[in-house]
Amino acid sequence: MVTKISRLKHPGVLRDFSWPADLPSFGRFNLIYGWNGSGKTTISRMFRALETRTAPAAGEVVFTINGTDVHSRDFSQATLPVRVFNRDFVTESVFRVGGSDVPPILVLGKESVEKQKQVDQLKRSLADAQTALQSAQSKMEDDEKALDKYCIDQAKNIKDTLRSSGSNPYNNYDKSSFRDRAQRMVTAGDKETHRLSETDRDKLLAQQRANAKPKLQPIACQLPDLKALAKTASELLSATVVSATIRTLKEDPALSAWVRQGLGLHQERHVNQCLFCEQELPHERLSALEAHFNAEYEQLMQRIDTEIRKLNVAAKEGAALRLPNRAEFYDDLAVEYDAAEAGLLRAIESTKKFLHSLVQLLTDKKAKAFERLELTVSPPCVDYEAVTHLNAIVHKHNQACDNFQSRVSTARKRLEDHLVSTALDEFQRLKDSVSAAKSAARKADVEVQRIAQEIANLEREIVEHRQPAEELNDDLRKYLGHNELCLEIKDTGYTITRNGTPAQALSEGEMTAIALLYFLKSLKDRRFDLAKGVVVLDDPVSSLDANALYLAFGFIRERTKDAAQLFILTHNFVFFRQVRNWFHHLKGQNKKDIGQRPARFYMLDCEHADDGDQRCSSLRRLDPLLEQFESEYHYLFARIYRGATAPALRGLEDNYVLPNMARRLLEAFLAFRQPGKSAELWQKMQGAEFDETKKVRILRLLHTHSHGDAVVEPQHDPSLLGEVGSVLKDLLEFLKVQDPRHYEAMVELVSQPTAEGDDG
Repeated sequence: MVTKISRLKHPGVLRDFSWPADLPSFGRFNLIYGWNGSGKTTISRMFRALETRTAPAAGEVVFTINGTDVHSRDFSQATLPVRVFNRDFVTESVFRVGGSDVPPILVLGKESVEKQKQVDQLKRSLADAQTALQSAQSKMEDDEKALDKYCIDQAKNIKDTLRSSGSNPYNNYDKSSFRDRAQRMVTAGDKETHRLSETDRDKLLAQQRANAKPKLQPIACQLPDLKALAKTASELLSATVVSATIRTLKEDPALSAWVRQGLGLHQERHVNQCLFCEQELPHERLSALEAHFNAEYEQLMQRIDTEIRKLNVAAKEGAALRLPNRAEFYDDLAVEYDAAEAGLLRAIESTKKFLHSLVQLLTDKKAKAFERLELTVSPPCVDYEAVTHLNAIVHKHNQACDNFQSRVSTARKRLEDHLVSTALDEFQRLKDSVSAAKSAARKADVEVQRIAQEIANLEREIVEHRQPAEELNDDLRKYLGHNELCLEIKDTGYTITRNGTPAQALSEGEMTAIALLYFLKSLKDRRFDLAKGVVVLDDPVSSLDANALYLAFGFIRERTKDAAQLFILTHNFVFFRQVRNWFHHLKGQNKKDIGQRPARFYMLDCEHADDGDQRCSSLRRLDPLLEQFESEYHYLFARIYRGATAPALRGLEDNYVLPNMARRLLEAFLAFRQPGKSAELWQKMQGAEFDETKKVRILRLLHTHSHGDAVVEPQHDPSLLGEVGSVLKDLLEFLKVQDPRHYEAMVELVSQPTAEGDDG
C-alpha cells in the first residue's frame, strides 16, 4: 500500500509539499476533495508515473510504499501494481481514427491506443514499403528485360555469323545458348583465353564458311647446296694447265676454242687434211696443236663443262618447278600459302641467278685455262626450308580435307567463344544490375512482409485486448441512462452509432463515460491483480449529468470495492457525498483509532505562499463541515463566514478562493430562494430587496474574481485588494436580510466546535 506522499515538488500549485506530521497516513479507501486547480491532476499523474514505471514528465515525488520511500527516479524498479483513471487516461483510451467523412473508430485502452497508433504508422510505412517494392520490382523487370534483350541481340549476332546450310547447331542458336555459355565463362573466369586476334578471327571465319576441297601433292623439289657449288666453281677457277702453249691460241680464247674443237673433229675422224680448206695438215702443226691441248687441259675442260651442265640443269629444274594455285587451298590457308610461295620463289630466283653467275665464270675459265681466276660472287642467303614450309601448308590443307567437318565445328566453337567473350563485360554488368535489383526487391518484399506481419500481430493483440461490445453497450446504457449510443465492432476497434447512425462527434462526457467503462473493465485484466493493486480515480464523473453520475458511482463502487487500495479524487460535491457515505458505512469505519479505520478523508487546500507571489496547495484533513453535512452549502457558508469575520486580511491574494466560493454560495442560496427564476445571477439579485450599491459591489467582486467552479489567478487591482473582507460582509448581510432565520441557524451551526481530530 501507498501510505504517504512523503514529498512532492511540482511547477504547479503543489510546489513543495511534505507530508504533515499530524496528517493520518493513507488507508485502504481514500477520498480526496479539491476544487479544480487545487492539484488533483498532479497527484493522479504522479500515481500514473508509478503505474507506467517512468519518471513524471514534470516534478518529482516520493511515495512511502509499505514503509519504504520510493523516489520517482526509481519508479522503473517499482513492483506495486497501479491503475490510474484521469484526464490523461481519457485522452489515451478513446482514440479517434479517420476524417469527418468516415464514421469514427474508437480503440479503448492506452495499450490498445498506442498499438493502434503503431498500426496506423505501420500502415503508412507499409504504403511506403509497398511503393518501394513496386519500384524495386519495376526496376528488376526493366533490368531483366534489358538483359534479355542483350542476350537476344548477341545470340542473333552469333547465329548470323555462324549459320550455314545443312545441319548446323548454330542455325538454332538463341538467347539461352548465349546466356548459358556466358555464365559458364563468367564462372570459369577465362574470357581472355577466348579472345582472338583479328587475323585469327578472319581465319576461323574462313574455315567455317569453306566448302570441301581435294587434296594436293607435296612439292618434289630440293634447292641445291649453293655453298658446295660455289666451292667447286672456285676450285675450277683457280686450276691451271701446264703445256707447250701456242702463243696465238693462248692470247685469243675464241680462236683457241675454235681450234680445239676442230682438232677434236680431225682426231675423231682420223684425217690429216684440213676439214676447212681440205689442205694437207703438216705433221708438225698437228703435233704442236696436240701439245697445246694436252690431256691435263682436256681434263680441266671436261670438268668445267660437266660443272656447267650441272649448273644449267639445276637452274632449269627451278625454272620448271610447278607450284599449286592458291585457290586450291582452303581460304584460311591462302594467306599463309602466299607467304610460303613467295619465300620459295625468292629462293629459286636467288638460286637461279647465282647458278647463272657460276656458269658465266666457268665459261670464262675455259678460255683462260692457263690462268688462275677468283670466284667473284658469293652464295646468296637462301631459305632452304622454303619447300618444307610450303609442303607444311600443303599438309595442313590435306589434313583439313581429312577432318573437314571437325575443323568447321571447331572454328565455329572458337568463334562463338570469341564473340561471347567480347560481350561478356556488358553481360556481367547487366546481370549484376539484375542481381542488385532482385536483392533490392527481395529486401523490399521482406520489409513489406515484416510490416504486414507486425500490423497483423498488433491488430490481433488489439482485438484480444478489446472488451466485448455487448458488455460495453450494456454498461454504457446503464451508465448514461439511455441507449442512444451503441458500440459496434469494426476492424480493431469500435464504430460508434447514435440512434442507429454513425456518430460523427462525441461529447466530453460521452468520451469520459466510455473511457471510464473501459477502465473499470480493465481492472479484471489478467495482468492486474485487483486484490493486490492500487486503483486511482481522478474526477471520474466529470461532465456527467445527475442521473449518469449516480450510475457511475454504482459502477465504481461495484468494480473497485475489492481493490487492495483505492484513491478517489473529485471536485464534484454530489459524487463526493456518494463516496463519503459509502466509506462511512464500511466495516470498522466507526473505530475510535483512525489507524484501524479502512477509509480516510482528505482535501486539497489552495493558499497563498509565504513569499506573497504564488499560490500553493497542500493536502490536509477534510474540513469537518464537509465531513459532517450532506450539503456543500454548509462548507461554503462556513468559509465565507470565517473569511468575512477574520481579524486581519492582507488582501485578495490571501483569499483568492473566496470570490469563487462566494459566487457558488450566492447561486445556491438564490436557487433555493427563487426556484422559479432561471435568469443570470445579476437578474436574480435585481429581484431581491437590498442596498443597490452593495449589490453592485458584490456582483463586481464575484464576476471579476470567479469563473464558474474553476479557480483562476486574481487580477491584482489595488482598488479591490482591501474590499474583499467588506464585500464578503455585504454578502452575509444580504443573506441575513433575505432570510434572517436561515442566516442565524447557519451562523450557529458553523460556530459550533467540531471533532476535527476524529474526522479521519
